[in-house]
Amino acid sequence: MDSILGIEIYPIFSLLVFFIFFSVLILWAVSAKKEYFSSVSHLPLEDETPGEEADLFKIKPSDK
Repeated sequence: MDSILGIEIYPIFSLLVFFIFFSVLILWAVSAKKEYFSSVSHLPLEDETPGEEADLFKIKPSDK
């Protein structure tokens, strides 16, 4: 690795990308509205009614 010119920039660049990405992610999470997180947390449960299976597992008459 020592024989490759300019190799020392890759770890610095990777650390910079990592730091910027997670800094932006943390800023977004802190500044996001609490209503957004509340509505998104209930999304997987809204389509089904209690006691009913998801549509993916139902057999349709055309599938016979």
